[in-house]
Amino acid sequence: MPGTDFLEQALAGGSPQRVGWFRFYFADERWEWSEQVQLMHGYQPGTVTPTTELVLSHKHPDDYQQVAATLDEMRRSHLTFSTRHRIIDTKGDVHSVVVIGDQLYDEDGELVGTHGFYVDVTPTDEMTAALFSAAVAEIAENRAAIEQVKGMLMLVYRVDAEAAFELLKWRSQETNVKLRILAEQLLTDFGGLNYEETMPPRATFDHLLLTADQRVDSAGPRS
Repeated sequence: MPGTDFLEQALAGGSPQRVGWFRFYFADERWEWSEQVQLMHGYQPGTVTPTTELVLSHKHPDDYQQVAATLDEMRRSHLTFSTRHRIIDTKGDVHSVVVIGDQLYDEDGELVGTHGFYVDVTPTDEMTAALFSAAVAEIAENRAAIEQVKGMLMLVYRVDAEAAFELLKWRSQETNVKLRILAEQLLTDFGGLNYEETMPPRATFDHLLLTADQRVDSAGPRS
C-alpha cells in the first residue's frame, strides 16, 4: 500500500487545469498569463498576448462593470483584491472564475504590479466529481488540516469542495511546499486572526493564502 506521502505527491503532481497564475505590471499595463489561464479563455498556450482590453473583452456582459471597476481600483490603490465573475472563452462557453491578486514586488523591493491566480469554479461533469470525491475522501483520513483549510477556503471564496482543493493543491505545487505543511500553516494563520462577530476583509485572507509559504519554517519538510 502506498503511504500517505505518496498519495499526496500523486494528487499534487501534474498541472491543475482549473487554476492558473497571472501578473500585471503597473508601469506599462503589461499582462502575463500562465498556460492554464490562456486555456481558460480559449487560447492555445503561446498564441495570445493579453492586454487590459483583451482581459475585459472576455468578461460576461453582466459582470463587465464590476470587473472594470475592480481593475480601476487596483491600478489606483495598488492593494490586494479578489473578485468572482464570469468569463466567455473564444468558443462562447461561459466559465465562472474566482480571481485573487496580491502586490508584486521586484528584486529591489519596489512595488511593480499585481500577481495572483484564476480558479475556474465552473461545475464539472459527474464522473470528474466522483473521482475527485474519492481522492479527497482517502486523503481526509490522514490529512485533517487539509480538510479544515479546504472548508475555510470554501467559506471565504464561496467555492465548492473541488475548487477549494484545486486551489490548495496549486499553491502547494507553485511554492514547492507539501500540501499538509501548507495547510497547517494556513490553519495557524487563519486561527491567529483577531475578530469577533464580523470576519476580516477578504483581502486579509487573500494575502495570507498567497504568502503562507513564506511563513513555513525553513527547516521543515518540503515536497
